[in-house]
Amino acid sequence: MALKRKRRVSAEFSMASMTDMIFLLLIFFMITSTVVVPNAIKVVLPQSAQQTKAKPLTRVTIDGGLHYYVAYGKEKEHEVTFDEIMPFLQDCYNKEPEIYVALYADESIPYKEVVKVLDIANRNNFRMILVTRPK
Repeated sequence: MALKRKRRVSAEFSMASMTDMIFLLLIFFMITSTVVVPNAIKVVLPQSAQQTKAKPLTRVTIDGGLHYYVAYGKEKEHEVTFDEIMPFLQDCYNKEPEIYVALYADESIPYKEVVKVLDIANRNNFRMILVTRPK
């Protein structure tokens, strides 16, 4: 005589592997969010209704403390004195004659500081873009 055994199917679900995956994703996003910093120099740009589509190769940044920073291409900005801006831009022009220079100027700095940088570009026939934030 054959006896039938009752097989019970467990209706439980283990969440251990799901918790591990969520924890790993959390760590991944925390690490990558601290690495991605578009601009480490704190500059509050003035507002403008129209934005340009040109891709600048060189950046000149003036922060609220009147510190000057320059960068070429995708390199990180480094601080320079005002007298070092013209030689830097001329070196960039020698690398790329079709240069666009983007000027990031904090809205709280005196207007004469912006004009001094624009004057350097005008004397050397560089194409300048004054970077603003959209309204």
